[in-house]
Amino acid sequence: MRTNCTHLADTSHSNKVTRAISILFALLAISLSWSFHPSGLVWGQSTESVQWESVIRLHYDKTEHMIPMRDGISLYTAVFTPKDKTKTYPILMKRTPYSCAPYGKDAYPSTLGPSDLFIRAGYIFVQQDVRGRFLSEGVFEQVTPHRTDKASPKDVDESTDTYDTIDWLLSHLEGHNGRVGMYGISYPGFYCSAGMIDAHPALRAVSPQAPVGDWYFDDFLHNGAFFLAHAYRWLMNNAQERSGPTTVKPVGAALPSLDGYQLFLEAGTIQEINRRYLKGQVPFWNQMMEHPNRDAFWQKRAILPHLKNVAPAVMLVTGWYDAEDLYGSFKTYQAVEDMNPNVNNVLVVGPWIHGGWASTDGDKLGEVSFGSKTASFYRSEIELPFFERNLKDAAVSALPEATLFETGSNRWRTFDAWPPKSSVEQSWYLEDKQTLTTAPPQQKDARTGDAYVSDPAKPVPFTEKITPRMTVEYMVEDQRFAARRPDVLSYQTPVLEKDLVVAGPLEVELWVTTTGTDGDFVVKLIDVLPDGTVATNLPNYQMMVRSEVMRGRFRNSFEHPEPFVPNEPALVRFELQDVLHRFQKGHRMMVQVQSTWFPLVDRNPQKFVPNIYLADDSDFQKATFTVLRSSKHPSHIKMRVMPE
Repeated sequence: MRTNCTHLADTSHSNKVTRAISILFALLAISLSWSFHPSGLVWGQSTESVQWESVIRLHYDKTEHMIPMRDGISLYTAVFTPKDKTKTYPILMKRTPYSCAPYGKDAYPSTLGPSDLFIRAGYIFVQQDVRGRFLSEGVFEQVTPHRTDKASPKDVDESTDTYDTIDWLLSHLEGHNGRVGMYGISYPGFYCSAGMIDAHPALRAVSPQAPVGDWYFDDFLHNGAFFLAHAYRWLMNNAQERSGPTTVKPVGAALPSLDGYQLFLEAGTIQEINRRYLKGQVPFWNQMMEHPNRDAFWQKRAILPHLKNVAPAVMLVTGWYDAEDLYGSFKTYQAVEDMNPNVNNVLVVGPWIHGGWASTDGDKLGEVSFGSKTASFYRSEIELPFFERNLKDAAVSALPEATLFETGSNRWRTFDAWPPKSSVEQSWYLEDKQTLTTAPPQQKDARTGDAYVSDPAKPVPFTEKITPRMTVEYMVEDQRFAARRPDVLSYQTPVLEKDLVVAGPLEVELWVTTTGTDGDFVVKLIDVLPDGTVATNLPNYQMMVRSEVMRGRFRNSFEHPEPFVPNEPALVRFELQDVLHRFQKGHRMMVQVQSTWFPLVDRNPQKFVPNIYLADDSDFQKATFTVLRSSKHPSHIKMRVMPE
C-alpha cells in the first residue's frame, strides 16, 4: 500500500478518512522512530514494514535543477537534502542514463543511495540524467569517449560534466560538508569511472560497481564474439533515440516466443534478426554491425587507458557471477591500481549476479547455495563504512586491499594484493582419455588430439532452460546437458585428494585445427561434485565456475581478423576472468571445450567472411575442429593456485 493519499482508491468516504488517519499515525510512528546520532539518522525498531517512500518524504526535501555545463548544455538534477539542519552532510551522487524518475518536486522515489542504510545515516543525495537522456539537454552518446585534450569549453565528456556538476552543487547547495562521493552499478558505474578522471578536489570517494571498461570485451562483445541474447534485450529497451527531453521511458518490442534458441535459429542471420524483430530501429545495433573489428569506433570507447588522477579513495565492486561486466570490473581495478599508486584503491567481490549486491540477499544462485546473506553483509559491513570513513571521517577501519568471497567453501577472505602474492602459477593440460593433468603431454605426433564436428544448424545451447534471454543462472548451471553432446569435449582430473584453491585470472592456450576457415572456442572451468553429496543435495552436479568465448578470427589481432588455414595447427590464446574458488577434496576439476554457445553467442558461420554480421545463410557450414594435445602443441589452461 502506498502512503501517499492521492493514490488511495477507496470509494467510501469513511474508508478514506479511516485510511488517512492510519497513514498519519504511521508517519508519526516513523517520525518518533528516528533519532539523531553523530554519524547521522538512526533507524528505530517500529518502522520495518513502512514503505521507504514515506520515510524519504518525511525526512528529506526534494529540489530539481537544470545545472549548466561549460558548453552551455544543462543537465536535469534531483537533490534530496535532510530536513535536519543541525549538522552538515556529504553529497552522494549517481549519474545515470536510466532516468531519475519519478520527476516533479512532489514525487519521491522508493529508495535513495546505494542502500537504505544510507537514508538512515544521512546524506545529501544527488541524481542526474546524463547528457542527452530523459530531461537533460544535449546529445547522448553510448559510452561517451573520453577527451584527453580539452582546448576549449566545447571539449566535453563525462569527466567534465561530473566536474561541472560538483562545482555547481558546492556553490548552490546549503548544508554540505564540502565532500562528494559517487556510486553506480553497470552503466552508472561507467559514469563513476569517467567522472573520477582528473577528479574534482571535493570528490573524495568513488565506487564504480560492475562498470563498463571496454565495450569490445564487456556486455555485448566477448573477445569479438557477439552476445546475441543479451544485446537484443538491452538494446531494444535502452538504445532507442529520443526526439527531445522527455520523462517517458522507451518501450521495447517483446520477442514473439519464449524459446529464444528456436526463435533466433529460425531467423538465421544477424541481418534477418534485425529485420524481423528490431525493424532496423535501434541505431547502436546498426553501428555495431558496421564495426565487427576493434577499430577506432570501439577503441575510443575504452575508458581504461584514461583512468588517471582519480579520487583519493576508490572501491571497485563486482560479483563472481556478473554475466555482463566482469571484464570491466577487474580491468578497472587493475587500471586504477597501475596508474594511481597513491590512491586507496580496493576490490570487493562476492558471489553475486550483476548488481546482486544491491538487490538480493546474495545467499544463493540457481541451485547453488552460498551459506549466508552475503549481500546484506556487504551493504552494512563494507559499503556503508567505506563512504562513512571517507566522507564523514567516521571511526571505522579502512578496508583491506581485496575482500573476496571464496566460492566452493563459502567464506569471505581478505588479501593485501590481488591476485594474492602467495599464489603460484600452475598449468593443467588436456590429455588422453579426457583427463586433465599437471604433467605436460608426451605424445610425439604433433597432430594428436580430440576432434568434434560443429554444426551451426544444431548449436550447443548455453542453458538447459527454455528462455528468450540471457539467464543469470547460466554461470553456475549444471553442465551435464552439454557434456553429453558429441560436439563438446570434456577433460577432468581424478578425484582430488586435497583441496585446490584457484585465485586469480585464468588463461587458455588451445592448439587447434579446423576444416573450415573460422570458428569460435568456448572454454568452461567446472567443479564436479561427488556422487551422493549431502551438503548441497546436488550429486554429480557440474557447477560452472568460469567460462568465456574467443572468436577465432581474432586470435592474433582484434583489429585485423584473419582466416584459419584449413587443417593447419593454430594457437588460440585468451583469458577467462578471475576466480577465487576452492575445489574441495573429493571433487573433480573439469574443462569443457566447444564451438557454439547459442543463443548467448551468435553463430559463427565457420567460413571466414569480411564482416561476420553480414554472413548469408549459404555461408554457414559444418566444420571439424581438433583440439591438439601433443608435446609440440600442448593445449592447457593456466591458473594461479594458493599454497597448502
